Amino acid sequence: MNSSAPSKGDLRTIALQARDTLSGETRAAASEKLATRGLSFEIAAGAVVSGYSPIRSELDPAPLMRKLASQGARLALPAVMARGKSLAFRAWSPGDRLTLGPLGILEPSPAMAELIPDIMLVPLAAFDRLGHRIGYGAGHYDFTLAHLRKVKPIVTVGLAFAAQEIKAVPALAHDVALDYVLTEKKAFRFQGA
Repeated sequence: MNSSAPSKGDLRTIALQARDTLSGETRAAASEKLATRGLSFEIAAGAVVSGYSPIRSELDPAPLMRKLASQGARLALPAVMARGKSLAFRAWSPGDRLTLGPLGILEPSPAMAELIPDIMLVPLAAFDRLGHRIGYGAGHYDFTLAHLRKVKPIVTVGLAFAAQEIKAVPALAHDVALDYVLTEKKAFRFQGA
């Protein structure tokens, strides 16, 4: 590996700084634009779509999730169980009360039914045009996907602002590439999709 090449940590910092410079109005408009455009593929009625509770300046998936629910999708949100463990996905509907999880992220109550997603909307810090993503470093999504894809196929859709695109993610063998990335400007479809 070229020692002068930026590390994942450096690339994460650069992409997050670019994301953080976007105004609240710009981020809200981008979330609505994604919802208006929708997914770039058909989903079956009753398909389970997992989203996420946005943190910091992440793109908010809620408008898109509401649209998908109106088209017959069942919704879920992740719950962090423990580092090195798979995320759990619990049933969620817009308007449901959420609780603060162990990492300070809003998640559905443990009383809600656990579901296995058919489609996973994935947050990210940075992405490239090969479908590789940089997350926040804990590996929750890579570990979860590797585990759940042993059970059934899952379509992964990264949600990001165009400003988070980088030239190349230094992907490792355990990194799971996304099937799609949706930004406010473009929908990307990758090899595996």
